[in-house]
Amino acid sequence: MISKRAKEMPSFIVMDVLERAKQLEAKGEKIIHLEIGEPAFDTPDAIKRAAKEALEKGYTHYTHSLGLLELREAISRHYYEKYKVDISPDQILVTSGTSPAILLIFSVLLEPGDEIILSNPSYPCYPNIIRYIDGVPIFINVYEEDGFSYQPKAIIPKISKRTKAIMINSPSNPTGQLLSPSKMAEIVSLSPYIISDEIYHGLVYEEKEHTILEFTKNAFVINGFSKLYAMTGWRLGYIIAPKAFIRPMQKVQQNLFISANAFVQIAGITALKETKNDVNRMKKLYNERRKYMIKRLKELGFGIMIEPKGAFYIFANAKKFTNNSYKFAFEMLEKAKVGTTPGIDFGSNGEGYIRFSYASSIEDIKEGMNRIEEFLKTN
Repeated sequence: MISKRAKEMPSFIVMDVLERAKQLEAKGEKIIHLEIGEPAFDTPDAIKRAAKEALEKGYTHYTHSLGLLELREAISRHYYEKYKVDISPDQILVTSGTSPAILLIFSVLLEPGDEIILSNPSYPCYPNIIRYIDGVPIFINVYEEDGFSYQPKAIIPKISKRTKAIMINSPSNPTGQLLSPSKMAEIVSLSPYIISDEIYHGLVYEEKEHTILEFTKNAFVINGFSKLYAMTGWRLGYIIAPKAFIRPMQKVQQNLFISANAFVQIAGITALKETKNDVNRMKKLYNERRKYMIKRLKELGFGIMIEPKGAFYIFANAKKFTNNSYKFAFEMLEKAKVGTTPGIDFGSNGEGYIRFSYASSIEDIKEGMNRIEEFLKTN
């Protein structure tokens, strides 16, 4: 008999889109992928060389369950150099990507029935993982006219004695928007703990991102290497947390995951130390793609009230064309052969929107926009 929690776990719709796209590609179709948040760039050469050298040197065994000390020290230095916050390596736990990091944090914070406050829309896996461990996601609707940003006055009525944390994601998936420093400071004042997903830090255009650790020590930071360093397949992330929570999370890590891959951790050290030029090059190209896609989507009739400032997503208002984003996205895939993500994947308040990723090449983005233009003319 299949467990209730497994049966009730919803699918991650963007993966449904991607898997259908792969089926079409297997039949010979040319699909333009604007659905997934995966850099079109190859991992920088210095990182690949470091991994090869690590394998040759025998980094093929378990590491300390917290992660290699040298990597944790490099992460600590990175946060000081970028944000001027002092983080001890003993406050850092290295994970096999950020999804295990999310699971570890929720596991040590939540008893059955405890609550985490989330924005609606937000990354779909947050509420799915909360529910998986018998927690309760509490949603705060955020709106396009506010840049999809939390309004602290809307959070206050949702806080209860079961509230364990407020979760933020800035730059945000799916909206690409940033929380202002003043909003971050206000949110900190509302909850004993903040969980800050900072995986898109470094991918910010025209403005500046801030870590939650600039505002409070009572915070859990989730970050990793997938997005900024084009290392999605390497599966390397980390948690920064109050020291009291490190040993409990370490025990869960030992039982569920043991440790992150040794040679991948060595590659992560190189990513932090030696790839500034690679990152700047990729960031410059992302910004060019961002500007082009915003312009084209507006020309096609999609609404973009406040332009996204970070990550590599545009959460465009498609209500002019549809009130069913799921159906609309799959029709674009089947007819135009362009993959996009329906807004409903990110919560009920995402309905009527489509997420477009500009992580793809500029050639694919241009072709995708042309195909969507033809699709809209005939539907």
